[in-house]
Amino acid sequence: MSEPPAPSSWRITLPHTTAAVPIARALIRKAFADMHVPADSDTAELLTAELVANAVEHTAGDRPIELVVEVLPSGHQHVEVHDNDPAPVEGLGDDAFPEVDPLDEGGRGLLLIRTLSLDSGYRPTEQGKVVWFRLPAE
Repeated sequence: MSEPPAPSSWRITLPHTTAAVPIARALIRKAFADMHVPADSDTAELLTAELVANAVEHTAGDRPIELVVEVLPSGHQHVEVHDNDPAPVEGLGDDAFPEVDPLDEGGRGLLLIRTLSLDSGYRPTEQGKVVWFRLPAE
């Protein structure tokens, strides 16, 4: 009897609260383990936590956030966070890096995503938007 194939994607609903951040970190590690992905899960956790924290902080209401993790045929890992706000994300999806004030406590999350990922961006959806990043295959 052979083992069933490893899943190639996960889709999980998270609460629209700050509690979603540590949950997302744990889930990304679990998803990569379940999908048998030889990946830099520390970087994936950090970047996922940034996207989830931004979704909680910058979107109104209490509609859930959705986390999607996918292993592409190339072996790259693609992570998405879906929220209910259609507003574009400045600093992703263009060539200009966001300006970061070294004295500010915040504002470095998108810079981390742009710097540590293979690619990143956002796209509108019927319910809001998806913000995503892609990590290289190990």
